[in-house]
Amino acid sequence: MLRRLFAWTMGLAAHRHARWALAIVSFAESSFFPVPPDVVLVPMVLADRSRAWVLAAICTAASVAGGLAGYAIGVLAFETVGQAILDFYGAGESFQHFSDWYNAWGLAFIFVAGLTPLPSKVFTIASGVTGLALPVFIAGSVVSRGIRFFAEAALLRIFGEPIREFIETYMGLLAIAFVAVLLGGFALVRFVL
Repeated sequence: MLRRLFAWTMGLAAHRHARWALAIVSFAESSFFPVPPDVVLVPMVLADRSRAWVLAAICTAASVAGGLAGYAIGVLAFETVGQAILDFYGAGESFQHFSDWYNAWGLAFIFVAGLTPLPSKVFTIASGVTGLALPVFIAGSVVSRGIRFFAEAALLRIFGEPIREFIETYMGLLAIAFVAVLLGGFALVRFVL
């Protein structure tokens, strides 16, 4: 089943609307959606490695825009939307304690969230709620997300076919590892916050 899903995703990655799908997933992940954009970016770059830089730029720009939406949720709609999202990720109760020292370390949090599979929407909303300076938030988001997506695209562009073969060979183990890392990120946010 995973092999069919991978083959389907590779075919979808070559679709004429695939860039819009990448942008939508990247935007949504930074503000409310739990699935990271890497699951769309990787097959798209593998399907056409010559577009790696364009795809990384789309992913970065849409992710930063989604981060700004998360920031706006924190500023404008924390009591209604933001609190519900934080509660969903188990970060609601300890959020007040966390927000007391967030601004002192906000840039570091943005970097960690941008570079890892931690649920970045928790940090984008937190940035808005705590009033992290918008230029600091934007700069941290652009740099961290840019590093992540451009490094991923570069590795896939350089080592594309061997990585594709590796993914196809070890698909089951990689799926388990991906889910474990994703769940670990949610657990870390829950226990740290």
